[in-house]
Amino acid sequence: MQLEIEIDGWPPLQGVDDWEALAIRAAQAAASVEPALANERLETSILFTSDAEVHALNREWREKDRPTNVLSFPMLEREEVCALPPAGPPVLLGDIALARETCAREAAEKGIALEAHASHLVIHGLLHLAGLDHEISPHDAREMEALEVKALAQLGLPDPYGDA
Repeated sequence: MQLEIEIDGWPPLQGVDDWEALAIRAAQAAASVEPALANERLETSILFTSDAEVHALNREWREKDRPTNVLSFPMLEREEVCALPPAGPPVLLGDIALARETCAREAAEKGIALEAHASHLVIHGLLHLAGLDHEISPHDAREMEALEVKALAQLGLPDPYGDA
């Protein structure tokens, strides 16, 4: 999968990594647990932006007048993603937008680093783009959460759903 990443208003990361590197690693982990995401023809944009921008997107496209942590805008149905042959021109999988203030607040509430929470949300958003949806049924929620946990473990990050 090819990524187009835009960083708008997120603070620089400490150390050698940046948000783009974090998103790339999260996408690689997601593709390793959801093979449909490993197709090199797929293109995805990831926007790290403000609550105000995500609020506006959420209001315009989902008719929800509030910010949220991550928005996913899939361009393909699950069947199309899974059936996409490896050869051919690029195909837009969809777009993801993460809201800085909401993500930072949630990370603080959970007592985890913003980087860990953002990694989780990138993986979560990509799984939505691949056609998985935790809101369909409890079974689908468990399936999606299990993939998220597996991908996060590859990044050395703990289970965000665990009771421990």
